[in-house]
Amino acid sequence: MLWSGSSPRSVVRASMWGFLLFAGVAWLAISWSVLRLEPVGVADVAGPVVLFGALCEGVRALAGTRTWWLNAGMAGLFTVTGAIMLADPGSDYATPASLVGWFLMVRGAVDIAVSTMNRGTDRTWGLMLAVGVAQAGLGFYAAGPLARSADPLILLLGGAGVLRAVADLVTALRLRETSAVHHDVLRLSPEREAGVAGFSAGLADYEAAAPPAGRAKHRAADKTFHDEVLRTTADLDFMLAQAGVPPAGPARPSDDVDLPAVPETAEGAHEAVIGDEKH
Repeated sequence: MLWSGSSPRSVVRASMWGFLLFAGVAWLAISWSVLRLEPVGVADVAGPVVLFGALCEGVRALAGTRTWWLNAGMAGLFTVTGAIMLADPGSDYATPASLVGWFLMVRGAVDIAVSTMNRGTDRTWGLMLAVGVAQAGLGFYAAGPLARSADPLILLLGGAGVLRAVADLVTALRLRETSAVHHDVLRLSPEREAGVAGFSAGLADYEAAAPPAGRAKHRAADKTFHDEVLRTTADLDFMLAQAGVPPAGPARPSDDVDLPAVPETAEGAHEAVIGDEKH
C-alpha cells in the first residue's frame, strides 16, 4: 500500500511513476537484446544488467512506498553484486550465473513477502506473487550446476528482464493511479461508504415525511406532561369500559364485619396473637 497525503514524499512519488514506466520498457528492451546476443559476450552483459536492477531499486525507494527501506537495501546489495561481476570479466559462466541467481532469488523472495503483506490493500498482489515465485524459481535454477554454460545464462537474463518489466510496469501504473486521487477528499472503505449512503437516504426520507418544524414545536409547547397523563388515563378507562370492567373505587370495609381492636402496647399485641392461636 502506498503513502497518502501532501508531504514532500508524496510529491516525489507522483513523479516516480514515469521513471518506473521507463524502467519497465527498458527491461523489455534488455530482455530482447540479451536473447539476441552471442554466447561469447553474455558473461560481460550480466554485470550491467544487475547494476540496472540496482538503479531500479533506488527509484522504487524514492517512490515513497511502505517498503522503501527494503528497496534501498536491495539497491546497495545489487550494486555490490554488479561491481563484483564487472571486476572479474574473464571468469567462466559459473560466477555470473550464480550471481544472477542470487539477484533473482533475493528479488523474488522480497516480491513474495511484500505481495502477501499487501493482499488486503492491493488488488494486484496475486500478479506480484506469481512474478516473485517465478523469479525465485529462476534464481534457484541459476544457482545450480545446470546453468553453468552460455545458453542457460542467456535464457536466465532474458527471463529476468521480462519478469522485472512486468513488475515495474505494474508498480508504475499503480503509482499513477494513486497519485491521480485528490488527497483532500476522505476515502472510505466500501462498507463504510454503503453505510453512509444508507444513513443519508434514511435521513432524507425522514425529513421529507416529517411535519413542518414550526407546527410541531407549537403543538409540543401547548401540551404538558400532565395533559398527556390525563389523556392516557382517559383512554385506559374507555377501553376498560368497553371490555365490561367496572371502574375501580376506593376500598371501604363493610359495616357488618367485626374487626378486632388494635392493641396499644406490645403486651397487648402478644396477648392478641396468643388468643388467635387458641381460636
